[in-house]
Amino acid sequence: MQSNRSAKMTIAGALAEKIKSKQARCGVVGLGYVGLPLAVELGSTGFPVTGLDVQASKVGEINAGRSYVQDVGGDQVNALVAQGKLKATTDFSVVAELDTINICVPTPLRKTKDPDMSYVVSACQEIAKHIKPGTLVILESTTYPGTTDELVRPILESGDLRVGEEIFLCFSPERVDPGNAQFHTKNIPKVVGGCTPACTELGVLLYKSALETVVPVSSTQVAEMVKLLENTFRMINIGLVNEVALMCGRMGIDVWEVIEAAATKPFGFMPFYPGPGLGGHCIPIDPFYLSWKSKQAGIEARFIELAGYINGQMPHFVVDRVQQALNEHGKPIKGSHIHIMGVAYKKNIEDMRESPALDIAHLLAQRGAKLSYSDPFVPEFKVDTVELTSQDAVSMAAVCDCVVVVTDHTGMPYAQVLEKAPLIFDTRNALKGFQSDKIVRL
Repeated sequence: MQSNRSAKMTIAGALAEKIKSKQARCGVVGLGYVGLPLAVELGSTGFPVTGLDVQASKVGEINAGRSYVQDVGGDQVNALVAQGKLKATTDFSVVAELDTINICVPTPLRKTKDPDMSYVVSACQEIAKHIKPGTLVILESTTYPGTTDELVRPILESGDLRVGEEIFLCFSPERVDPGNAQFHTKNIPKVVGGCTPACTELGVLLYKSALETVVPVSSTQVAEMVKLLENTFRMINIGLVNEVALMCGRMGIDVWEVIEAAATKPFGFMPFYPGPGLGGHCIPIDPFYLSWKSKQAGIEARFIELAGYINGQMPHFVVDRVQQALNEHGKPIKGSHIHIMGVAYKKNIEDMRESPALDIAHLLAQRGAKLSYSDPFVPEFKVDTVELTSQDAVSMAAVCDCVVVVTDHTGMPYAQVLEKAPLIFDTRNALKGFQSDKIVRL
């Protein structure tokens, strides 16, 4: 009995020593917006890192020393590859050589708004084939409370290895905010919860070796819930302010002025801003993991469902307002040339995931509008089956019937567009400070 306990302590202790000495061989599964920045941080700290991805194109780019993620510099990747601190592969047999593995694969929703865990399951099944004693596995993919213990753990324990004894398992929610110049992987506090205290200790030790702040919590379920609370908080408050924007629009009140004035209160109020709809992989999706899980527990997530409905209707509201604005200028929407400024899901990034511009463009095309767009970050944009390329905003403003600002990228030529365009519908208050009868604001 004593010898078994000592053996378990030796396995955990040996892994801890590898992490402390930066001798641990780290793996990152999924080399996208979350995985690649994490791999670079681990490599920059001194760990030898192997990235795994099913897309051979990503593997090829990394091994060639190139970055395809906006927030990761190509020079960083190139330097780490040259130093032998970063390499990538599609071959999961390399897992047998690894000491830590971070899983950063997608967790989308199905059309029925229930979680699609196929990427997580596939990654864990591949890991389970090759995992050895003394390996730490950390799931970072956003998911519902209970996933790590109920889904991941049984897969990893399908052989003879037991979590907390021979192998170690944690959950740590990713908090990446693409395009954020102030907060990035290294300085965003990292929450981590393990299946056992030993798992948590090892997870904390790994992250503390590479990141500035680590926040341990008591369980994987708490860590899973943290991410869902964060994004549900944002989604519900955005839904609230979008509903206020609808009210203000009907009552002839400038919602932007209302928010600006309310934000002067030094306590009890946090400003959120309306917009054309939600985008990105997290905020439009993550709350529905919580809604799905709560229904299993017999609880109806009314706030989440209602906020999701309101936010989902914003593209329809935008198109209705564009049609109304054109009518007031004596033009039907059918046959009108509408130019969209900005199609990424938020400012100053190239990410198109869940962008409201996709729905807005589709709805405008359905109503017979002729479309063009400009976006310095997105060179090509597909509307249904039609391929569009980014055009000069000022030139298009001079020949279109209406400009619709969907994404407020910094540095866009708003003043020149205002001078040339006959009508501008501004969904982001990008033309704040400009006064003109041409401007219609959300």
